[in-house]
This record gives sequence, C-alpha cells and structure tokens, in this order.
Amino acid sequence: MGDAQLPETGVAVSFVQVGLFAPSSTPGTTPASLRALGAAAEDRGFHSVWVPEHVIAFDREASGARPAVLGGRSGVLDPFVTLGFLAASTTTLRLGTGVTLISQRQPVFAAKEAATVDYLSGGRLDLGVGVGWIREEFTALQLRREDRGRLADRNLEIMRTLWVDDVSEYHDRGYELAPSRAFPKPVQQPHPPIHVGGHSDAALRRVARYGQGWYAFNVGPDELGERARALEPVMRDHDRALADLTVSVCPFLRSVDIDVVQQYRDAGADQVILLASFEPETMIAALDRLATEIVEPALAL
Repeated sequence: MGDAQLPETGVAVSFVQVGLFAPSSTPGTTPASLRALGAAAEDRGFHSVWVPEHVIAFDREASGARPAVLGGRSGVLDPFVTLGFLAASTTTLRLGTGVTLISQRQPVFAAKEAATVDYLSGGRLDLGVGVGWIREEFTALQLRREDRGRLADRNLEIMRTLWVDDVSEYHDRGYELAPSRAFPKPVQQPHPPIHVGGHSDAALRRVARYGQGWYAFNVGPDELGERARALEPVMRDHDRALADLTVSVCPFLRSVDIDVVQQYRDAGADQVILLASFEPETMIAALDRLATEIVEPALAL
C-alpha cells in the first residue's frame, strides 16, 4: 500500500492508485483515440493503463465465450504493440497487460516483446499474465487447454532467464533452450513486475511463486478480501508476505464510486483499475469525471 504525506500534518496515510482498463478493440479504437487516451490519462493523474488480450475470435459460443470475444468484425489489438504505441505518446504512465495470456505465447518471443516495451518506455511495463480459458483459442493455436497451467509456469521460467541472465538456458517441462543471449534486457531490474491474474487456488499459488503483483478481475470488495485472506498462507509457504505484492483489482463492468474504491482499499487493494469509456466521442469527458470523482479523492483515502 502506498504512503502519502499530508502537507499540513506530515502524517503518513494510505492511498490507492487509480489506473484505467483501456478499450483496445477495433473498429472503435483508432490510433487517434489511443494517443488521446494516453495523454489525457497521464495529464489527469491516472497511475497506469492496462490492455487485454485475445488473439482470435469465434462466431459461436461453443465454450461459453463472453460476447466480447465472439466473432463479427471486431478484434482485440495485440497488447505489446498497443503498449509500445502508448509509450511513444506518454512519459510517466505505467503500461500494463491486463492480462496477456502467457500460456498461449511462445516464451522467447514473449520475453523479447516485453523487454522491448520496457526498454522503449524507459521501464514502465507492468506484465499482467493469465492462463486463458477459451478452449477454441487453444485449439486454434494447436495447444491443449488442459496444459495451460503447466505452459504458463514453464513460459514464465523461460522468460525470466532471458531477462535476467547474461547467458540464458532452460531444460525442463519439455522445453530445450540451448545457451543463448537475449538483448536488450528490460530497464527494470531484475525484470518488469509480473502481476499474476486469477482468483483460483492454482492462480494464488502462481502469484506466490512468480508474482510481484496480483491482478484481480471482475470481483467485488468482499470477494477480493476473501481471496486475499486465502493468499496470505500461500505466500507464507513461499517465505513471502502479502505485503510483498502490489494488489490490483479491475472491477470491469461493476459500478464504482469513491466509497467502493475505499472498500477495495480496505480489502487490500493498492490499485483500482477503472474501465475507460469505449466511445472515443465521450472519452475525455469520462476521464474528467473519473479524475474529479475518484482519482483525486483516492489520493486522500
């Protein structure tokens, strides 16, 4: 939890950072709307901007896919390319994947993409990772959904050696990486913070093993608190404490005001990530409202 100093008293108080979950689907998202979003968010005091990932969409709901990842002519922009684009029009805004589906990615390429964004942004990448859930996506990528947890753990381990070690090497979980060199290294040391997404017991174990942060999505304050309490003993099992993590929560479509932000803070959140307007015509006005009603008051919580 962050600390701020009250100028009139010098007393430290806890506060909550406020980020944005950015629209990144075509045709609504355009280069102009992304540039405007980044500049406006930074100017209004938002801490971060986060973009999602779905590599492909389907016209039928065979696995209970949410409408946002069904077919038609809409598609989600690649998260690393999108963050690289945002990096060019911002200077202080943290840039997050919320989340990249790390189990579906080739780990050498993923490590290169993440390191490149961190390098070009001057060390502003927050790497949110998840295992994915839509069976059709895995099938399209010639992967098995049942292997997603194993693949996520393996890929994170491979990415870490590529980021951290001068000579990288990996021989485990069915993957052979001969001694090799991966550059540029990330600006952030030892690597960009990994924010593990998910609320299941398996996800919490992954947070404890690999995470510098925990990214909770579409949960209310009560569920966040319950899962945070469940995470505490798992962290202890790995000789870590919950305080070692940055806890972020994206309420997504849930209604949020400053009272709800305070409830999230009391449940353990360090950062609340609010949904940005999906309509470019109303985006600036929506950011103005969020800045006045939530961003500024959140710094005084």
